[in-house]
Amino acid sequence: MTIKLYDYGLSGSCYKVRLLLDFLEIEYEREQIDFYPGRAHKSPDFLEINPLGQLPVLDDDGVRLRDAQAILCHIANKYDKDGQWLPREPALFGPVMMWLMFAGGELMAASAARLHDVMGYRLDVEAARRNAHAAFRILDDHLTGREIADKKWIVGDHPTVADIACFPYTALAGDGGIGHEDYPALRNWMREFRRLPRFEAMSGVAEFV
Repeated sequence: MTIKLYDYGLSGSCYKVRLLLDFLEIEYEREQIDFYPGRAHKSPDFLEINPLGQLPVLDDDGVRLRDAQAILCHIANKYDKDGQWLPREPALFGPVMMWLMFAGGELMAASAARLHDVMGYRLDVEAARRNAHAAFRILDDHLTGREIADKKWIVGDHPTVADIACFPYTALAGDGGIGHEDYPALRNWMREFRRLPRFEAMSGVAEFV
């Protein structure tokens, strides 16, 4: 078995994949791609690996996948024999998929603000921050309801790939000028996530969460 992750250390999307690989104690090879400032993800060589020019990419014994959410599902489906991270029960599977799409959609506004502030990307950062706050409000409201039901996680009774997918850009939001002060349930959830066995923080993930 050979697993190779095309990675960038400061990418929240790559961090999602590293988190699950570490949680499952899976050995893998990392190839660092100079996303910034080198823009190696747009080079002809890398475009042969992923024609979209995006990170991460996972090569699992010849199966090559792009998109962090798809990669999380593949890893959990293939390697998580207990079915914790990607539950198969119909009452849980659909909600997990829903929050995975949320992580790859609405929550990416926090990533956009971070790209602006940290890497100098030209974009409407105020719009990105507004959209990120709107996404955080949705997630915080959901987590508040979960707390009332004495539940810690986004779906079900234990962490799933939905939690992994939503954590990085939520926790890294401070890099894009977005605070967590108005989202108490969100902060509680991030604290619980940090307590998971084999959790490793990346640069920018604040201790207070």
